[in-house]
Amino acid sequence: MNREAENTVTDARPLVLCIEGSPRRHGNSEQLLDAAVRAVEDAGGRAVKLVAAQADVRPCRGCNACSKTGSCVQRDAMDAINAQIDEADAVLVSTPVFFATVPAVLKIVFDRCQPYWARRHVLGEPPPARKRPGAILVVGGGGDPFGTVCAVTAVKSVFAVLGVSAETVFECVGVDAANDISSRPEALRSAEQIGSQLVEQVLAQR
Repeated sequence: MNREAENTVTDARPLVLCIEGSPRRHGNSEQLLDAAVRAVEDAGGRAVKLVAAQADVRPCRGCNACSKTGSCVQRDAMDAINAQIDEADAVLVSTPVFFATVPAVLKIVFDRCQPYWARRHVLGEPPPARKRPGAILVVGGGGDPFGTVCAVTAVKSVFAVLGVSAETVFECVGVDAANDISSRPEALRSAEQIGSQLVEQVLAQR
């Protein structure tokens, strides 16, 4: 097979954007995400991993310029993230729960998705014909009286704007220290299954 044909085959693989939302590297949510990433690759997909804590993204200014142009006036790493979002066939978010919602590093990325909302709800851009597959992985230490529902809802809100399905949600509560998830092999297996399922769902849409 020549190089051009090989590249064409590679590009045809389902692309799953895998977003890690914790400010702590290699902790429970990232280990869950990595299990899903491996499963995506094993199932014949392409996994692109985005670590929110390492993204050089500035907070939304709330200036509403995107409601006029459909684009953000800030030029930073969000430009590349938008391209990844647009290219993705499926989206997976893994996040811990910080005071009942997602960590600030992930919320900054979410808030910068405001141009997608503006294009749809202000500028009248039609919604996609069908939603892309999506999944949410949530970990928490437990003990918060408000649980995980606010964190899950935050991700679902962004998914709705991006045209991504939020039907698949996996929650693992009772993991707090950085490596607690290693004692929960069933949780890692669940993440692997979700990664494989996302690839299958993308292929089923084609």
